[in-house]
Amino acid sequence: MIRFGHGFRISRANAFARRLSSFSAAQPSSNTQAVIERELRYGGHNYKPLPVALSRGEGVFVWDVDGRRYFDFLSAYSAVNQGHRHPAIVAAFLKQVDQLTLCSRAFHSDALGEFEEFVTKLFGYDKLIPMNTGSEGVETAMKLARRWAYDVKGVPEDCAQLIFPHDNFAGRTLGVISASTDPDSFGGYGPNLPGIVKIPYDNLEELEAAASNPYAAAFIVEPIQGEAGVIIPSDGYLRGVQEICKKHKVLFIADEIQTGLGRTGRRLACDHESVRPDILLLSKALSGGLLPLCAILADDEIILCVKPGQHGSTYGGNPLACKVGIAALKVLETEKLADNADRLGTIFRKELEMISKEKVTTVRGKGLLNAVVIPNRAEYNAWNVCLKLRDNGLLAKPTHNDIIRFTPPLIITEEQLRECIDIIKKTITAM
Repeated sequence: MIRFGHGFRISRANAFARRLSSFSAAQPSSNTQAVIERELRYGGHNYKPLPVALSRGEGVFVWDVDGRRYFDFLSAYSAVNQGHRHPAIVAAFLKQVDQLTLCSRAFHSDALGEFEEFVTKLFGYDKLIPMNTGSEGVETAMKLARRWAYDVKGVPEDCAQLIFPHDNFAGRTLGVISASTDPDSFGGYGPNLPGIVKIPYDNLEELEAAASNPYAAAFIVEPIQGEAGVIIPSDGYLRGVQEICKKHKVLFIADEIQTGLGRTGRRLACDHESVRPDILLLSKALSGGLLPLCAILADDEIILCVKPGQHGSTYGGNPLACKVGIAALKVLETEKLADNADRLGTIFRKELEMISKEKVTTVRGKGLLNAVVIPNRAEYNAWNVCLKLRDNGLLAKPTHNDIIRFTPPLIITEEQLRECIDIIKKTITAM
């Protein structure tokens, strides 16, 4: 049996049948089409969204402009781990929005220090620098690493090297696309930033070689590569990274922008191997999906290399974001969302592994960060599967032509998850 938000119960089989009959695989409705056409007319064409037009969200659900309800299995790239419009986070937002939203860093605010103290004590670092987006976080870490290399390690000026793994994804600003191995990201935007070294992911021998260069400043790595298709490294990889970086006095920078804050079944994905990066990057779910917020955490020896006037942002550390960030982290902790992700992720993978290997060749993930690999055929590809899932009431993200990522909000219940498993199984089996 499955419980819906309005309190009534029906069998999961009937739930799927009713949902299937209420969605059409035909072209988008006129309301949806109007939204899409307006975006295409007045907006840049730098995204290719699934043809669905959303207007409302609550908890694990979103609704389109025609009132159809969907399970959200993308969670805004894990920015809404706490669910859409979590009441505790919204309450903190509304309280602060009536007091002070922005003063910039030209002045002190009563909210910034409170946020900094709460986050640094929770994660065990001396200090943090607040910014807005994940890309800004990675760019900030790149600047910090270079400055530390010159001021502390003694690397000659303009010689610092930053090491990145292949297939990384840290956004699309000029600095981070210089570290990309995806031609869609960096192609046609050169010249690229110098001083970037790219090595294979999950390869400690290659890291050892790169880190042994006396000019090496930092290794910047996702504990699990999300955009690449939920690529999980070998057991012991992160511990090996930590040991190599320490041996060669190279900073270990963990990009936990997608993998952190409960998503993989731990507070941080690094916690699976009990490693502590020199610089920790947090964003996305740090604000529970209400506004942009990023935090770059490190100890004094690193973070104080940047002096007043050398880095900043008008909105970085604004009072509204600080109060929202505290509330968002409290929800993750008090509701034990990492534990929920760990338990339900195990159920999710076990159930999807029962699908025929002719339809799903691989299931992988940790916690509620999961992906399936499917055979890439003419009609049976990730995009078309996601269209059928949409028709059946579930929104997921195709990654490349043969990978589908499944990342629901961490507040999802087991009943809701099992209904979604039914939708996924029956959708894939029917194709």
